[in-house]
Amino acid sequence: MRMLDVLAQEFEREAAVTRRVLERLPEEHYGWKPHEKSWSAAGLASHLTNIPGWIAPCLDQPELSLDPAARSPWLAANRAELLAKFDENVAAGQACLQRQSDTALGEPWTLKMSGRPVFTLPKAAVLRSFVFSHLIHHRGQLSVYLRLLNAPVPSIYGPSADEGGF
Repeated sequence: MRMLDVLAQEFEREAAVTRRVLERLPEEHYGWKPHEKSWSAAGLASHLTNIPGWIAPCLDQPELSLDPAARSPWLAANRAELLAKFDENVAAGQACLQRQSDTALGEPWTLKMSGRPVFTLPKAAVLRSFVFSHLIHHRGQLSVYLRLLNAPVPSIYGPSADEGGF
């Protein structure tokens, strides 16, 4: 079995769980923030939705250069838009994982911010940390938002208090 097949299976599981969390976010609370320094619920969910779309730039290119001054983050207006974009990004990520070779995983990839290198890692490490772990991290944040909004939290790695939980 190719390493990319293993990573694709992991991504598929994490994406399915993430979608369940996104589905639970009440639209009437999209503007809500748990703290003044926090993202709005829609801002966090929209960021989470974009992360699967990073797979292709991480595997197809040797680097990515971001310019925070030119950044205009996408913000979902409603659940249908949020889930459609998420599904589109997941499908693109899955397709990219299928078309790559395992040798690509050892190639270096660099993230630059305003032209300055932030880090350079093998593409396998970029997938695990910058994409998968990043997705899991923000999904965890969004699950806390759900709890604070009194919305049911889905089962993630085991039962939740709302789904046959503890």
